[in-house]
Amino acid sequence: MMPVGKHDQLRSDLPVIVGIATTGRPGILKETLHHMAALTDQPDRVILSIAQDSDANLTDIGELPYPFEVLMSPKGLCAQRNTLLDAVPADSILLFLDDDFLIADGFIAATRAVFEEEPDVVMATGTVLADGILGPGFNHTSGLDHLKQANSSRAAAMRTETYNGYGCNMAIRMAPVAHHALRFDTDLPLYSWLEDVDFSRVLSAHGRIVKDSNMQGVHLGTKTGRSPGMRLGYSQIANPVYLIRKGTMSPRRALYLMTRNIAANLGKSFRPEPWVDRTGRVRGNLLAFAHLLRGRLSPNRILEL
Repeated sequence: MMPVGKHDQLRSDLPVIVGIATTGRPGILKETLHHMAALTDQPDRVILSIAQDSDANLTDIGELPYPFEVLMSPKGLCAQRNTLLDAVPADSILLFLDDDFLIADGFIAATRAVFEEEPDVVMATGTVLADGILGPGFNHTSGLDHLKQANSSRAAAMRTETYNGYGCNMAIRMAPVAHHALRFDTDLPLYSWLEDVDFSRVLSAHGRIVKDSNMQGVHLGTKTGRSPGMRLGYSQIANPVYLIRKGTMSPRRALYLMTRNIAANLGKSFRPEPWVDRTGRVRGNLLAFAHLLRGRLSPNRILEL
């Protein structure tokens, strides 16, 4: 553990601790940390989970206004998020943010309000004003432009029940997680596609999952540091099948997700987007089906690709 911030005390009310699992994107991470530092609404602590020192180049990060620390972890989103779970006290809220998710001012206060006002809520996810994952992605400047749409006055929050949290911004009540020793499934390796759905459904046995309109942010959808096309294509089949067998995803939902992704990969492979390896994804889809027919399908097989 490497302390970086100047503070070492948590707030007296329900603390909201930001946890960021990051790999291979130190430039993006630095911009996100600086953005958070400029907000009037500060988290009680920020913890990074990295697999190697180069994941977070902090030599010129400067002094941050919130307590800040860095933890080393085995590589992989699930493993790195488990490292964060192990580091956070049971009487707090852990807010998982992607390293390319920019929160609006007031996001932290809105998160705290959800869990203070609704004691049966175990997970809350926010409203994504713009999501670069659906296209080529946004740079930091354009992400901030989208973020200006956030309403600084903030009307009364609208909270609706939802099936799962969105991994780029997903807050959890640590008490049930600690009590039941819940962890992310490391059998979903590397990018760990659908890990947010899996963990959400496990946690849903202990309370409600909601989406809150005042937890607003922008997902840049940065394309660097993500799984190559063939690996992701394989995961698009292997991971839903694994979750069906595990019982954390219904067959109907999983089939819809697989069908949609296969159709998109095939349909767009003739004129693929420059930022998507459609050919690789199709190859990964086909290999996964071949392994399914042979009884060899497993999310961990992407480690062999």
